[in-house]
Amino acid sequence: QVQLVESGGRLVQAGDSLRLSCAASGRTVSDYFMGWFRQAPGKDRVFVARIGPISSMTDYAESVKGRFTISRDHAKNTVYLQMNGLKPEDTAVYSCAARVRYIADEWKYEDRGQGTQVTVSS
Repeated sequence: QVQLVESGGRLVQAGDSLRLSCAASGRTVSDYFMGWFRQAPGKDRVFVARIGPISSMTDYAESVKGRFTISRDHAKNTVYLQMNGLKPEDTAVYSCAARVRYIADEWKYEDRGQGTQVTVSS
C-alpha cells in the first residue's frame, strides 16, 4: 500500500498562488493515476484534478480549470498542485489520492493522504 503525505497548505490572500506537494512512499506511483480532492467545512470531499502516468493526461474540475495545474515528478515520486488566482471558495483541506478513477459518474480513489489545509482570505 502506498503512503501519501501532503504539504504546502497555508493561509493566503485572494489572488495569491500556492503549490501543494504530495510525496508518495511504499511503492512507486509512476503507473498510477494520481489526483487531488478537497473538502470544505461542512461539505463533502470533491474531485479537483487528476494526472495520468503520462503527464499530458489530465482532468480538472470545472471550478478550477484555468487556475490550477497538476503535475508530477516520477523521479521524486511526487505529485504537485499549482494553484493560481486563489479565491475564498477554494478554502478546504486538500488531499492527495492514488489510483483515481472515474466510475459511474463518480471520481473514486484507493488511497488518500491526511490532507493539508488551504485557507484563502478575502
